[in-house]
Amino acid sequence: MNICFIPIDNRPVCYNLAKDICAIDEDIELFIPPREYLGSLTKYANTEIIFDWLYHLPKMDAFIISLDTLAYGGLIPSRRINDSLDEIKLRMKRLKPLIRGKKVYAFSSIMRISNNNCNEEEKEYWKDWGKKIFEYSFNSSKYWHPPKTDIPKEILHDYLNTRKRNFEINKMYLEWQKEDLFDTLIFSKDDCAEFGYNVEEAKELEALGGITKTGADEIPLTLLARAIEKNIKIFPVYSEPGYKDCISNYEDVSIEKSVLGQLDLGGFNVVNKEKDADIVLVINNFVEKQGELVMDWDTPLYNKRFTPPSKPYAIADVRYANGADNGFVNQLFKSEYPLPEYGYAGWNTSANTIGSLLAGIKVKYMAKQYNDEAFKRLQIIRYLDDWGYQANVRSLIKEPCDIKELMHPFEGKVFSKLKTPIFNVDYKYPWNRKFEIEVVIH
Repeated sequence: MNICFIPIDNRPVCYNLAKDICAIDEDIELFIPPREYLGSLTKYANTEIIFDWLYHLPKMDAFIISLDTLAYGGLIPSRRINDSLDEIKLRMKRLKPLIRGKKVYAFSSIMRISNNNCNEEEKEYWKDWGKKIFEYSFNSSKYWHPPKTDIPKEILHDYLNTRKRNFEINKMYLEWQKEDLFDTLIFSKDDCAEFGYNVEEAKELEALGGITKTGADEIPLTLLARAIEKNIKIFPVYSEPGYKDCISNYEDVSIEKSVLGQLDLGGFNVVNKEKDADIVLVINNFVEKQGELVMDWDTPLYNKRFTPPSKPYAIADVRYANGADNGFVNQLFKSEYPLPEYGYAGWNTSANTIGSLLAGIKVKYMAKQYNDEAFKRLQIIRYLDDWGYQANVRSLIKEPCDIKELMHPFEGKVFSKLKTPIFNVDYKYPWNRKFEIEVVIH
């Protein structure tokens, strides 16, 4: 199966993870632009060269496209770039003849509104006015009229114009959908609050026939699962069944709705009994409020004895955002049982974790030429990143540095439990910040 995959940017979870998942089935050939073509924290993707790369592809069975990469140069550039609406429309006209008549699974973001004074992923003025812009948006949506504000007029004008431009591009994609250019078109809701311009835009896109999903970075991976058009029966089970109506951080739906939404988008069939399932999806959910390792928000750790389901299973660890639940993972590694046959994930938001995990489930279950070494490699990376680094080592360092010695204890436990050779592992900071690492297995 030949799959064209255009990621949001060059982060390991957007670029490497897709490659690592597809490597589980040697029958899948993933065509992905060279990493240097894609955007980063400070660099925009080279859209001209990516379009040229698209023109020269052989016959594809499916196209999975992050439209923000082609329109703006990436997810972060979509909030920063100053190109006009007409310039972006002209650029995107080149895509239509390339995808007409093809199997195309595409997504575009609804521009987020972060509630902080941090401009790392926003325009320069966000460092001074980010929280006030969030409040202006929140109250405009909640009370149906713009409130009084001391945000400088030129800044507010620029922000609102950027939003309007991106919204018009999203409405353009809905017009394309009427021409049957997309098999699936998704609009992502990233970092949502209860009210805001992004919430209103989502409602309007839905009224026009669009489909919106909470999440962002994982959606290309969920679409990868969808592109493999085979049904798998999934039985979801929660570690805290009495709390599955609670809402995750950075999302606007309950954890149960987030799970069911990702399963639906990934093309899975949900069943109500374990005996009817092909695979059990274990969700390690939170009690009342999701923890957040980056913000140091705590929540009760998993403190029960874990007994795996009788069917093959996978684990979505969402008790904390931005990393694993040490209570749950420690139980897994102390247990006499092997690790889950279909994988573990505890990456970032609940939607990120679930969507990326489902892609691995679908590829492994449907593999025509299964590669167990590739699957174990993927699991090594997830445990070392989501558990070893994000939930433990990250809190011990102040800035990017050499963490090899700090990671050694986790490597030993992972290699032993997975029964793999002891690999030499390096750790990089691809965006020169603590937020993400790249696990490099030699």
